[in-house]
Amino acid sequence: MSKPRKTPRPKAVTPKGFRDYFGADVSGRAAMLETIRAVYHRYGFDALETSAVETVEALGKFLPDVDRPNEGVFAWQESEEDGKGDWLALRYDLTAPLARVYAQHRNDLPTPYRRYAMGPVWRNEKPGPGRFRQFYQCDADTVGSASVAADAEICAMLADTLEAVGIERGDYVVRVNNRKVLNGVLETMGVQDAGQRDAVLRTIDKFDKVGEAGVRELLTTGRKDASGAFIDGVGLSDAQAAPVLAFLTSKAESADQTLENLRGAVGESATGAEGVTELEQIAALLDSQGYGPDRIVIDPSVVRGLGYYTGPVYEAELTFDILDEKGRKRQFGSVAGGGRYDDLVKRFIGQAVPATGVSIGVDRLLAALHAKGRAGTEEAGPVVVTVMDRNRMADYQAMAAELRQAGIRAEVYLGNPKNFGNQLKYADKRNSPVAVIAGSEEFERGVVQIKDLVLGAQIAQNATLEEWKERPSQFEAPRADLLARVREIVESRRE
Repeated sequence: MSKPRKTPRPKAVTPKGFRDYFGADVSGRAAMLETIRAVYHRYGFDALETSAVETVEALGKFLPDVDRPNEGVFAWQESEEDGKGDWLALRYDLTAPLARVYAQHRNDLPTPYRRYAMGPVWRNEKPGPGRFRQFYQCDADTVGSASVAADAEICAMLADTLEAVGIERGDYVVRVNNRKVLNGVLETMGVQDAGQRDAVLRTIDKFDKVGEAGVRELLTTGRKDASGAFIDGVGLSDAQAAPVLAFLTSKAESADQTLENLRGAVGESATGAEGVTELEQIAALLDSQGYGPDRIVIDPSVVRGLGYYTGPVYEAELTFDILDEKGRKRQFGSVAGGGRYDDLVKRFIGQAVPATGVSIGVDRLLAALHAKGRAGTEEAGPVVVTVMDRNRMADYQAMAAELRQAGIRAEVYLGNPKNFGNQLKYADKRNSPVAVIAGSEEFERGVVQIKDLVLGAQIAQNATLEEWKERPSQFEAPRADLLARVREIVESRRE
């Protein structure tokens, strides 16, 4: 009889495109989300939490336009026993759930409806450096207002949010454009073929990478890329390409001149002229609130989500340099974006519902703060009450309880107390500021030993023997003074 095969042990690996977050990472994100929440709340937005799962039908056409309904998302089909056989998916972003919620509950919601939402989203896409399949987003949207004042408000709130989390003025810029202006440019070009229009849009999206000359080549006869490979052009004439290039290079020193250049780029197009007028109104509204070009600018090169947005679009870009994995300087780039999307709710109810909003990439923003050294220091761990006598566990737990009730993080060492050195190593690994020590002798005398672990580490690195004697990192205190002495050390570390 053959020996039964052993079931192989599962591999302890994180799935590709996902990552684990530990204490300091989780606390840092929570602190950032609370800061962002406070700004959104101050602007009058209400919180909304939606299900992590939506029907694929509800998620809509902003997903990759492919035949398979589960492409781009993590999706599965319900069985006939559990439901109707619908395809379900983890949410791809926080905007599609908002459209579904508004369509479902619109009779019970105020109009306009202003909401913010924070949470993870999932995308079944190829992962890469800094690109994960699960990540946090932080959105704010206004549904039910066609006024560009709603767009201006989102831009102002985005600038305030970046500064609130620690991005200094001068290290970011919120750039604003309008999809209607681009539509006007396309009208002026006279491009009718849908495939050619899509090719023009894709080419415009490459402006940041290839510049004006590269876009001209790609719109007309084609160009060689950096590798020497030839990329076919769209096939437009120079005259047809001219309005696109005028549009992309319209940005001037002043907003007034930029707007004047855009009027020239859209020619006789009524749609384009409407878009320029909206940008002019947004600029005036922001200027009246003190948001000048040092924070928010009109910039025609913003071409995000060309097939999704219907009016103003905006993007927050961090302008400081960081070093890439090869040690080369590059700008950090975009951390947030959004715009007006007036057709999303219409999918559900058949009526146009204006909407505008912004989404902040929380993990990218945290990475930016780390790159600038503004993400805060490592989170302090709890005070560790060491165990010298197993029979006095109740006394040790009482010490920890006293500290906790006063708002101080504290824990009793719950490992094997036999080796006291291991207890101190544990406290170091926990990044603990203080260790409390009490054995039989201390209990008899009604005292405790308090070890300032941070000061001890500093002394061990730098102090002479004389300095060590003058500044002992461990001292004795009456048991009744435990809370006061520990609080003194903990609060000094927060300053």
